[in-house]
Parts: sequence; C-alpha cells; structure tokens
Amino acid sequence: MAEKLNVHVNENMPENQRLINFLNQELSNFAVLYIKLHRYHWFVTGKHFFKLHEVFEELYNEAAEDIDNIAERILAIGGRPLATMHKYIKEATIHEAQADDTEDEIVTQLSRDYQTIIDEIKEKGGKLAEEVNDQPTLDMLNELQGRLEKHVWMLTAFEGHLK
Repeated sequence: MAEKLNVHVNENMPENQRLINFLNQELSNFAVLYIKLHRYHWFVTGKHFFKLHEVFEELYNEAAEDIDNIAERILAIGGRPLATMHKYIKEATIHEAQADDTEDEIVTQLSRDYQTIIDEIKEKGGKLAEEVNDQPTLDMLNELQGRLEKHVWMLTAFEGHLK
C-alpha cells in the first residue's frame, strides 16, 4: 500500500512542481508590486495626490495579504516559497518602478502590471492547478483574477478621467 502511495506522489511531482514554480513566480510579482506600490504611495504628485495616495496604501496592504496567502499555499502543497528580494526580482515578470512617473504613467503601469498577472493566471496558473486536481489553489487563483480584473477596470476608468 505504501509503495503505491509513493508511486502516485512521484507521478504527480512534475506537475505539482510546475504549479509550485508558477506560484513562486506570482509570489515574486506580488513582492515587486508591493514595493512598487509603496514607491507610488510615497512619490505620487499631482491634482489627484490625496486620492491616489490612499488607493496605493489600500493596494499595498492588499498585496501584503496576497504575498502571505500565496506563500502559505505553496507550503501547503509541499513547496518552498521564495523569500529573498534577489529571487523575487529574478523570477518576477513585472518590473520595479524605475523613475518618478507622473500620476497618469503610474496608473497606466499599475493597470498593465495587474493585467500581466491576470493573463498569467488565465493562460498558465489555472491549467496547472487543474492538471493536479488542486481545487484550493484554483479557487485562490480565481479569486485573485477576479479582484485584479476589478482593479484594472477601475484604474482604466480613472485613466480616462486623467486625460
């Protein structure tokens, strides 16, 4: 009986490892996003300063929760979450903020970052979770996708107000 269990686990390891790798990539994206949102919170200027300052604080607090949830999910499925800035930057598919952007550039870039994560969940993450029949991870990814789609919608609507 134990031998069959080991064979079963070994057969699923490649798919599970691919899912863990994907989750570590998204963990890295949220870590980079967390720092980026702090930068935006601190350095935003312009006539929408007060509103954007508040929104960026809400978003970095949300990103902190997402970091914790993703890392704990990685642990729950037998993986090891990345936990250094060096590894986050190496694995992330979104990039650090590099300049003191204007408020419209900040909103546009943030919307693009969220869309990148949404696209990765749609194109890869959900499929990987389904391959290994990991419903809790799929649920987490679906919740993230839905919430980020709302952020993109709201940021896009706000962009229209900036022009």
